[in-house]
Amino acid sequence: MMKFLISMCFLMPLCFMNMFWLIQFFFFIYFFMFILNFSFNGTSMISLFLGVDMLSFFLIFLSFWICSLMIMSMEKILKLNNYSNLFLLVMLFLMLSLYMTFSSLNLFIFYLFFEISLIPTLILIIGWGYQPERIEAGMYLLFYTLLVSLPMMISIFYYYKMNNSLEFFLFKNMNNLYMYLFMNMIFMVKMPMFFIHLWLPKAHVEAPVAGSMILAGIMLKLGGYGLCRLMIMFINVGLKFNLLFIVISLLGGFIVSLICIRQSDIKSLIAYSSVAHMGLVLSGIMTLNSWGMWGALIMMLAHGLCSSGLFCLANISYERLLSRSLYLNKGLINLMPSMSFWWFMLSSSNMAAPPSLNLLGEIILINSLVSYSWLSMIFLSLMSFFSAVYSLFLFSFSQHGKLYSGFYSFYSGYYREYLMLFLHWLPLNLLILKSDYFFWL
Repeated sequence: MMKFLISMCFLMPLCFMNMFWLIQFFFFIYFFMFILNFSFNGTSMISLFLGVDMLSFFLIFLSFWICSLMIMSMEKILKLNNYSNLFLLVMLFLMLSLYMTFSSLNLFIFYLFFEISLIPTLILIIGWGYQPERIEAGMYLLFYTLLVSLPMMISIFYYYKMNNSLEFFLFKNMNNLYMYLFMNMIFMVKMPMFFIHLWLPKAHVEAPVAGSMILAGIMLKLGGYGLCRLMIMFINVGLKFNLLFIVISLLGGFIVSLICIRQSDIKSLIAYSSVAHMGLVLSGIMTLNSWGMWGALIMMLAHGLCSSGLFCLANISYERLLSRSLYLNKGLINLMPSMSFWWFMLSSSNMAAPPSLNLLGEIILINSLVSYSWLSMIFLSLMSFFSAVYSLFLFSFSQHGKLYSGFYSFYSGYYREYLMLFLHWLPLNLLILKSDYFFWL
């Protein structure tokens, strides 16, 4: 584990040499080296205070993949020389913090890097965002997270005082409602749970494409990962209070799905769909059964790839039309039929059409929630239906119809863009063929 960390630190000088391609190449190499360390018996690569199990492994795997595609998506920064060296440095710093967050075996180190990963994301949004409102969006993101992170830090110190250990392997059951709320609230904000989700659409809309990709692809998964890790401490409290959060998540997922159908901003629509999907993940984790945990992991992986790909597509349209409005982004199938194919493939994956990983995740989460309470079927069916509605709405509204008459000039898709979309779609639809690895019990 340490060898990956140290070798990533040696990439820092490359950031100042403007070697976009070399850093991206190294990220891909790390990704494939990481696959070679895949352990079929669950836990592996324990060294010093780092180690991975299946949950961490797949999320680090996703982090390397998304970060390498982020570099590919931001070629405009390189061409305009818009502080490209700083962008690469921020990217590398972000990848290091995510790697440490997912692989740490100690609760305090996990918390420390969980918070550190917020800083590069904030720099990405405020530094390379498109509109002046990005400052407000950055503040939203920062203060939502900071408000609930202080109670978690205090509860970590209290837990250490009680048990003299913060190792994940040595967690003890804490039958304390305040601890339950203080520890888990930060993860619910990060996911985000309905009622505390308002920072997410704002941050997504104002972020550059790389910021949106990292937010949708990885940052939301930090919340799910933290809940999966810490729920073992709160089994007794969870049996009493988890129902409340399941109700909020399912009801919120349905309401957010309705909000999606009323959106005119492409990025905003994709951001709200993330809230609906992560609501399903949160309610799956809260059922406290193994189906819920594995379903949450699969859904997090699927959502990371699919949502990131949709944000790439939204940016491709934005770079050409200089607008994210669905009223102006119309009839694009006439101009870029090949790009419409990718719009269709990723929109269909977003509504959990086979053979995408989203389908597998939804099936497992639906099983988990229905076994918890048959009443959850009502909102699950509504969420499934409306996810198809807004995905089809996004595809048909942007690709069909009459072209906007104000087009002056237009350029077609680059090889780089098609490759980027293909690399989002391929793992999303291939991983389902080896889904047995997701059920290591």
